[in-house]
Amino acid sequence: MFDSLGIRHLALKVRNFEKCFKFYTEVLGMDVDWKPDEENVYLTNGLDNLALHYDKDVSTSTNDSRLDHFGIFIRKKEDIDKYLSHMKDNNVKIHKEKKIHRDNSISFYVEDPDGNILQILWHPMLSNGS
Repeated sequence: MFDSLGIRHLALKVRNFEKCFKFYTEVLGMDVDWKPDEENVYLTNGLDNLALHYDKDVSTSTNDSRLDHFGIFIRKKEDIDKYLSHMKDNNVKIHKEKKIHRDNSISFYVEDPDGNILQILWHPMLSNGS
């Protein structure tokens, strides 16, 4: 098998490029890694890489996507409520409220300005903190 580092890059086609750009940089705190032009940007949190690509033809139908959601792990269990409050303070649409899962992970789901669903997740074995 290959010595993989896992999924570290995700590319999203977005219709509301500027709103999504602001969401991922201002609300989630990602930094610009590379912005080759006004319709493409590559963002990072230091570990992962998220590309946003403007596409005027992206469907606005919530039933027209192959992507169910993607997750962002947080390090500390006690920070899940801080992240949830931060999302609410920034008027981010909550898709699913906080829940403790069967494996004792804790998460909630939000929507970016284009309707993409993000899971904010603390996992007892995969997150680095307690």
